Amino acid sequence: MEIDLSQFSQVFFEESLEGLESMESELLKLDIAAPDPEAINTIFRAAHSIKGGSATFSFTQVANYTHLLETLLDEIRDGRREMTSHHQDILLLSVDLLRNMLDAVMHQQTFDDPMLSELEQKFAAELNQVHSPEQTPNEPETPELTTWQITFKAGTDILRYGNDPLLMFNELNLCGELGVELLPQEIPDFTQYDPEACYLTWSLTLTTDQPLSRLKEAFEWVEDECEIDYQAHTQESATPPTEAEAPSEPVSQTDTPNKAASPVKPSVVSNKNQDAGSIRVSIEKIDLLINMVGELVITQAMLGQIGQQEEMTPESFITMKQGLEQLASHTRDLQESVMQIRMLPISFAFNRFPRLVRDIGQQLGKQVELILKGEDTELDKTVMEKIVDPMVHLVRNSLDHGLETPEVRRQKGKPETGTLTLNAFHQGGNIIIEIIDDGAGLNTQKILDKARAKGLIGSDEELSEEAIHQLIFKPGFSTAETVSDLSGRGVGMDVVLRNIHELNGTIELKSTQDKGSRFTIRLPLTLAILDGQLVRIGRHTYVVPLVAIHESLEVPTAHINRLSEEHEVVRLRDEYLPVLKVYEAFNHEADAKQIKDGLVMVVDANNDKVGLLVDELLSQQQVVIKSLEDNYSKVPGISGATILGDGTVALIIDIAGLVGLAGINSTQEHAA
Repeated sequence: MEIDLSQFSQVFFEESLEGLESMESELLKLDIAAPDPEAINTIFRAAHSIKGGSATFSFTQVANYTHLLETLLDEIRDGRREMTSHHQDILLLSVDLLRNMLDAVMHQQTFDDPMLSELEQKFAAELNQVHSPEQTPNEPETPELTTWQITFKAGTDILRYGNDPLLMFNELNLCGELGVELLPQEIPDFTQYDPEACYLTWSLTLTTDQPLSRLKEAFEWVEDECEIDYQAHTQESATPPTEAEAPSEPVSQTDTPNKAASPVKPSVVSNKNQDAGSIRVSIEKIDLLINMVGELVITQAMLGQIGQQEEMTPESFITMKQGLEQLASHTRDLQESVMQIRMLPISFAFNRFPRLVRDIGQQLGKQVELILKGEDTELDKTVMEKIVDPMVHLVRNSLDHGLETPEVRRQKGKPETGTLTLNAFHQGGNIIIEIIDDGAGLNTQKILDKARAKGLIGSDEELSEEAIHQLIFKPGFSTAETVSDLSGRGVGMDVVLRNIHELNGTIELKSTQDKGSRFTIRLPLTLAILDGQLVRIGRHTYVVPLVAIHESLEVPTAHINRLSEEHEVVRLRDEYLPVLKVYEAFNHEADAKQIKDGLVMVVDANNDKVGLLVDELLSQQQVVIKSLEDNYSKVPGISGATILGDGTVALIIDIAGLVGLAGINSTQEHAA
């Protein structure tokens, strides 16, 4: 029976990408002067696993390229070649290349990148170099060939563990010329025959210049389950193989057919499409979820018994009330358990930054120490995926604009090496992510002059230092003198702000000139649940994200000013806020059509404050977000919907979208 391997390909892609992350991390930490052998082994194992898996799925291009990596790493770990910074560079480039190759395979696209040919040539030149200290450049290198006679008796349970002898033989065939012969063996009679067991033994003849350690790698996944004997016969050399390479006695491993399968973390895989990915979930989280479901079943059975009674007694009502309370408690616990399944440590996002900082630091000629804190802090997988791009831009901004070159830092009396810190921690129901540098900070006067030149503020308008700093989030704003690959195009910080607001988050900036800057991102832990304030507008109920609300108040008539027929502002302490009449934006009939007759809810909108006119504040509650785009279509000013306890649907207001829909300008422009 032919097995369809495509069903396992998603797991291969995930494990391969994790392996590449591991390779990159170890390569960045590697001390070239004294490389850690275990780190080299970790990098080698990752490359070897990717090569073996890609060969299994017939991803030939990936398998052939990773074979080059594996060969180089094998020579380094065996001490036949010294690790150099050049090796580190081409291996890091190979990590990038393999990511792109795997992405092409995942999307069933042809991979045609000139970098592949360029790196293959570099590996070929490197691997063909003469690196033996005893060998002179004029002396031709003659490989020592050894013919190995290998007897491979498969363990009876080898097939149950998903190990295929054919794949191992294919691996050996890459090392040289291989001949395979099936040996006679005793097969149990029909009554004792197990159709899932393996009773076969093979004789393998391999002529190769590879060492014994390389041959053993083909069987490293099954060496504890099978009997393997190696016998060597050297060719083209009068020197016998060393004891380590070719022992006079057969090398064997004892069959352990009853070995238990290795524990595997369960994967929750979406079948919607290949890009949906999956989440690795610990056994503890699964067990907790099963326990919660068990508690629900017990409570449901108790309530079911009450429902079957012909007459309800006072005792029955008491029992039913207790059961409903238990049901509510178990439902909350179940909801929390399910949400925990989607929670991942932020290290999954942080791990990409050591490489980014290294590459940009080298490009800019800056020395940078990256400090990662709070890597175990967990947040929702979807939030993490969407916050990575804004974080990348903020880190690039700190490296380009914030941190100075060693010469400039030395002139300022600072250490030549700048510090960039990524920190994450929980605060209430949110996650806080900080990007901190000890660089030059923001040049307040330069920002102010640039903003006036671009007409973002009036020529005579006076702003606080904090308000000036917020100008960098305006579309098209940049203080870069020249356009480069990193900055100067005026596109970026406004996109960062918009992306963070789309996550129902906020960003704060604090900067001191010549001391450094701190960007603080505040995000909800998950996009599936929202802490919201229910408000009434006429007969309609809406949800406003609680994280965006500053305060709600009744505004006296004396504090209301009309700027035009369409726009009004209210004076709140020392600032003027534009007011958006929500009923007009959504075309509703409302009780309060004038500001003095209703409530003004002060909210954040693109780092400015705006007032929303509503009729009444209702309760605060946690709501489950339902996507309108998936179930209906995109609605301007609305980010989603939820179902309330009475079964009615309440729409969730997208504040930034609503402000754009109503044409409300910024606070500063209205104040001007």
